[in-house]
Amino acid sequence: MNTTADDGSSERTGYRRSAGSPRGEARRQELLDSVTEDLAVNGLVDFSLRRAARAAGATHKVLLYHFDGADDLLVQAIVQLRERRIAKAFAAAAEGPARRPLGEWVRAVWPVLVGEEARVLDQAIGLAMYDPGRYAALGREASQQYLPLLLSICPEHWSGGRKLEVAEMILAVLRGFLVDSRTSGDAAGIAAGFAALVRALDREEAADE
Repeated sequence: MNTTADDGSSERTGYRRSAGSPRGEARRQELLDSVTEDLAVNGLVDFSLRRAARAAGATHKVLLYHFDGADDLLVQAIVQLRERRIAKAFAAAAEGPARRPLGEWVRAVWPVLVGEEARVLDQAIGLAMYDPGRYAALGREASQQYLPLLLSICPEHWSGGRKLEVAEMILAVLRGFLVDSRTSGDAAGIAAGFAALVRALDREEAADE
């Protein structure tokens, strides 16, 4: 992925950025929304400051006024896309009984996670693995965004430690299934692993009985 400035040099952060005025923040959000929509449609491949500026209808200087560079803009757009997916996951969790068993919840939320519009978020996993020094924030932000949701679906009477253990397990396994679905396309294998995950969650909850 290319995250260079228009002249081919490394991204530069020498432009003065908004100090947080309401007008500046509104303009910044407008630019971010435009870049986020471009990523949702076109993915991460060949993302650059030039492409972002074209999507936002602005110049790269305008983007550098509001953001710390192409990498900062990319991370913030990914975070915004992830927030959309989490909102949909919350909606799926809210359907049906007041609190679904964990196994039922992961089955209900899986279509949201694996939907075509979420492909760019799975590409971000690969980017964080490819260059962790540069894009580690993509992985850290993912865990920080998803964990509150996963903790919230655990039984209220569980200890904080137990909720964290189960939430981390769900996050890691679903992330693995997502990578597998994008790379191997082995639907039968994923279904088999998913069934095992549901059984494990059922046993975890049954241990309280």
